[in-house]
Amino acid sequence: MFRVKRDDQVVVLSGKNRGKKGKVLRVYPSDGRVLVEGVNLIKRHTRKSQNAPQGAILEKESPLPVGKVMPLCPRCKQGVRVGFKVMPDGSKARICRKCEESF
Repeated sequence: MFRVKRDDQVVVLSGKNRGKKGKVLRVYPSDGRVLVEGVNLIKRHTRKSQNAPQGAILEKESPLPVGKVMPLCPRCKQGVRVGFKVMPDGSKARICRKCEESF
């Protein structure tokens, strides 16, 4: 089970994009990867088409390993480890290990 979900804000821990922050666009559980907005950009060369008569070089995000990202705590404003807490109504909530804030 991942501690990162779609629409979470995350920070990249290592690699050429270290320190960058972005929103998780998609999670690939079978591959153990996440797609983060504006992070790990690759250049994709496309053929001529009606949209791009000359052809084009597009930049798009590529998935990166889930172990290289860490969720951002809304209160701490930095990457934190995630814990789980059972709420009084019986549901489980993710919490920040530093400040106990749920997110």
